[in-house]
Amino acid sequence: MATKVYIIYYSTYGHVEKLAREIEKGAASVEGIEAKLWQVPETLPEEVLQKLGAPPKSDVPVITPHELPEADGFLFGFPTRFGSMAAQFKAFFDATGGLWRSQSLSGKPAGFFYSTASQGGGQETTPLTSITQLVHHGMIYVPIGYTFGAGMFELENLKGGSPYGAGTYAGDGSRQPSELELAQAFHQGKYFAGIAKKLKGSQ
Repeated sequence: MATKVYIIYYSTYGHVEKLAREIEKGAASVEGIEAKLWQVPETLPEEVLQKLGAPPKSDVPVITPHELPEADGFLFGFPTRFGSMAAQFKAFFDATGGLWRSQSLSGKPAGFFYSTASQGGGQETTPLTSITQLVHHGMIYVPIGYTFGAGMFELENLKGGSPYGAGTYAGDGSRQPSELELAQAFHQGKYFAGIAKKLKGSQ
């Protein structure tokens, strides 16, 4: 039976979605993995999104909490808001109280990916402050560490991401994920999927 990895994200301007699609490719490259993209519900009214200049949402299906137990592992992606996850994703986690009570997600692996506007905007604090969500659900946090190799030590070019997970810099919204950032996202998907597969096989 395939190991199901859900890549669940929130993206205002599309930066996190681009990382999510690369992560899906990386996960799907592992034999025996069924990778699926989901997005969490939007909480802002359409008129507010228009004023923000946000593009229309893609056709990626919107997930609800009751669908989470179907997966064997998760990679959660979101933009940062003052060093922690965006409110839309926090609202989604806040709706998982029933799963917390039953500990339906306990023992499942999970990781993070993210975008920030600037270099000091939360490439480490965002996943660090998000770990509490996993802890209360009894989930197993899986960082990428330095498994991306030389790409982790890039100094000549601007690169998001950290040992906590893949990341990108959005700047004022005009900057798009670089090839190196996308490569790290692909690596995270592949690396995480391998671990999720091993964990499922050991059960």
